[in-house]
Amino acid sequence: MPMFKGLGWRKGLPLWWSCRLNADLEEDVADSFEGIADTRMDLLQSWTAEYWDHLDRLSGQLSAMRRGSSIPSGDNQAAWEHLFAGTRSRAADFSEIFLLNANDKVIFSTCEQHRGQDYCEGALIMDGIRYSREIAEGRKCLFGPYRDPWTLTIGPSSSSFHDQMTLLFIVPVVEDGVWCGALCGRVPNDVVGDLIQRESGHVYPDSGDNYLFMAKPGLQTHIAPGTALSRSRFEDRTFTHGENLKDGVTTDWGTVSVKEHTELEIIFTDPATGQLHPGVARTIRNGSNLFVGFPGYSDYRHIPVIGKGVTFQLPHCPDLWGMMCEGDLEEVYRIRSMKWTPFRHLLGWVTMLGVLGGALGYLLAGHVGKLHEALIIGAFNLLMGLVMIASLHTKVSNRVVHQLRRLNRFIRINAEGKGDLTQRLEPASFDNNETRELSKWVNNMIDSLEGIMLQVKLASADVLSSQRLLSDSTFATAGATERVSGKVSDMLLSIRSQLQDIDIAKNVAGEMRETLRMLENKASEQIGIAQGELVRIGDKMVQISDKVAHTHGTIEAFMQTANEIRNVLHVIEEISAQTQLLALNASIEAARVGEQGRGFAVVAAEIRKLADLTRQSTEEVHGIVRNIYRSAQDATTTMAEGTRVVGEGNELVAAASDILRSAGADESLKTQIIDEVVILMEKIASVSKDNRSISKEVESNVRELQAGFMNVRHTSGHVEAITAFLQQLVGQFQLTEKRRR
Repeated sequence: MPMFKGLGWRKGLPLWWSCRLNADLEEDVADSFEGIADTRMDLLQSWTAEYWDHLDRLSGQLSAMRRGSSIPSGDNQAAWEHLFAGTRSRAADFSEIFLLNANDKVIFSTCEQHRGQDYCEGALIMDGIRYSREIAEGRKCLFGPYRDPWTLTIGPSSSSFHDQMTLLFIVPVVEDGVWCGALCGRVPNDVVGDLIQRESGHVYPDSGDNYLFMAKPGLQTHIAPGTALSRSRFEDRTFTHGENLKDGVTTDWGTVSVKEHTELEIIFTDPATGQLHPGVARTIRNGSNLFVGFPGYSDYRHIPVIGKGVTFQLPHCPDLWGMMCEGDLEEVYRIRSMKWTPFRHLLGWVTMLGVLGGALGYLLAGHVGKLHEALIIGAFNLLMGLVMIASLHTKVSNRVVHQLRRLNRFIRINAEGKGDLTQRLEPASFDNNETRELSKWVNNMIDSLEGIMLQVKLASADVLSSQRLLSDSTFATAGATERVSGKVSDMLLSIRSQLQDIDIAKNVAGEMRETLRMLENKASEQIGIAQGELVRIGDKMVQISDKVAHTHGTIEAFMQTANEIRNVLHVIEEISAQTQLLALNASIEAARVGEQGRGFAVVAAEIRKLADLTRQSTEEVHGIVRNIYRSAQDATTTMAEGTRVVGEGNELVAAASDILRSAGADESLKTQIIDEVVILMEKIASVSKDNRSISKEVESNVRELQAGFMNVRHTSGHVEAITAFLQQLVGQFQLTEKRRR
């Protein structure tokens, strides 16, 4: 009893006997579970990386498009639709791709109903969004599984099962260190369950179950370790006893069932103890656990199971996940080897031969001689041996050969390259020996092959479509490159012409510099002479000023003398008037005297004439003096004006000297400017030469680019032909168009 560890004789003994009969298969069973676990884990890792790549490419395309407009508008709406739809068609497991802005509003989505949705703080999606923007540069986040009603509304993507459970890929959109939103891809969580289950090719179809569980929460700390993260036999009736978790699984400790989803509603515990069952507990504790021996461990279905558990972290997922790959101990070891079948068959015949031989010997004893008895028994054994061989050949060898031929025919059809990959062997139609196991593995191989061929078919179609777009783009780019090459050639001609003009300008600037230097030297000499003449003119002006001042003083003295002359003339006029009066008096007195005074009267008359002549002369002198005085006044005014003009002349001479000095300085400045211009022209010439060299290199690169485009076009056509040939090869196989895992 203890050796069966609580299973009891009824359950424990048959299982123990099966394990003992197949003890030599334990290593193969371990390898099988190791392979299943590693393959499924690698599949999840590569699938996740692939879908990150899809979003990264879309994010890069949107980044280039968003430079002109951060949101889709009438001008670029069609381009956004094309990009999102293209990514959605290539990444078929996405049920939706949408873009959030900085305010957590859906500004674009492949689902029109979802556009404009505002996510408030309490929305479950916000846990992933906050994690993504916790750091300045943002970080990707694989968030989930979590319940999202939108997933149910939008509908399934590639899985036949569908509910609210969701995985969300979040790619941050950051510009200049500022969070601008997130690009998100929605995947129904049942897609992940299909990835690891792959029901059609399961090695243990009756009981094999691969499921995910929470090993160590990093972001979703509300999910306890051991909680289911993937659908596990929820609706399909493929448990050993034909049960599922939706209707309820009966155990000795009660019924285990879930309401809506396997995910998050069930924790993998031992129904007897209420603790995590050993496979899950040891996997979480050790990171990996393999258990394939008797008596296994009990799962929540009260059935002994064995298998492999492993923990892993998907790219950009903050949580540590675990995966169990299990099978019922009874199914794994129910096989009976082909070597056991003939042994059991022969054992029965040998037993019967022994019994019949003994009975025949007993009947013949004492009735015939020993010789006859030996002959009869020998003939009987020979006959029974022949019957045993015929029976073995009919019931064992022929059946084994028939089943092997079935396997051989099935494999041969697919090995010829034109097989029907939609067909599967029926393991139940084979005996419970190596042929059944082989049929399971053949189904598994065909299923894998069909999945690969479907992937190749989809990929080749995608490559062919992309190749045609590349060809069109290459053709257009080649034309643009040719036009660019023509423009570059024109630019080179223009640069060469500019270089010639620059060389001429440089030479002219050099000649100008030399000419300016000569003019500067001559101007400096002329300026020196002019400055000397100005000094002399200044001296002369000073002398003139002195002379004018002296003349002005002389004229003023002359005017003073003229005034004195006028005074003298007044005196003479008075004397003339008195003389005339005296002559008149003398004439009167001479007339009075008579004859004696006649001579005196004559003298008096002459004196009166002289007085009149004096008066007339005095008047004439008065007029002359007045004219002289007036002229002296005019001369004085003119002298004053001349003095002012001489003063202005001195100022002009001083200004002229300053101007000449400035002119000398300006000539030096002009020469300096010309020198700088010449140096600048030399630099321009040097840069232009570099540009000419670079332009030649650009022209050469453009020509190489043209040649490269021609090669790309040739290669593109070659790749297109190869892709078409690949599609032709894939087309030789009949495939299930529905996506299968």
